[in-house]
Amino acid sequence: MTITITAFDRSPDGGKGLARDTRVRWALEEAGLAYDVRLVSFQAMKEAAHRALHPFGQIPTYEEEGLTLFETGAIVLHIGQRHPGLLPDDADARARAVTWMFAAVNTLEPPILELTMARLFERDKPWHEARLPLLETRVRTRLQQLSERLGDADWLDGAFSAGDLMMVHVLLRLRSTGLLDEFPRLAAYVARGEARPAYRRAFADQLAVNTRAPQSG
Repeated sequence: MTITITAFDRSPDGGKGLARDTRVRWALEEAGLAYDVRLVSFQAMKEAAHRALHPFGQIPTYEEEGLTLFETGAIVLHIGQRHPGLLPDDADARARAVTWMFAAVNTLEPPILELTMARLFERDKPWHEARLPLLETRVRTRLQQLSERLGDADWLDGAFSAGDLMMVHVLLRLRSTGLLDEFPRLAAYVARGEARPAYRRAFADQLAVNTRAPQSG
């Protein structure tokens, strides 16, 4: 079995682990699976060959023996369903883990991304100063709710699962904002995720791509 994923040849974050291929790399590392990475440029992402794999011209994609997937939630779920290490054996616990995966990408990530985009690309807009506090309030509301649910537990539902993997990676986008520091339980939760050996390997692999010497010619 050969698994191939796609990733940026130069990630916009410079290798800080925020690009979504990190989630897939992490999942594969947790499952102990070998994989190849095909690096694509921003130009190549919009061309027909890549859009045949990902209709929206994004990364990552996942290829395995004739199966092609896109969307990180779907890819991580697929890995967890076919290989141990990401989803519990108990059916109810597995369903709860999947619920947390959906919560990460559907409930937490949208307001976090909206805030991130506003901070990066709207600073010169006349509405920026008035809009930013509103976006921060939306994010704080979700973080407070998540913190209350997590409580003093290490992970969201018993042992570490794909739900935690997705949630930790979504929360990592907040590091530069300082908002995560307002919720010590969540900051510690993210730190536990980053401390996992599988995450460290995934992060190192993504960082290596972005710190390699530029190719000549």
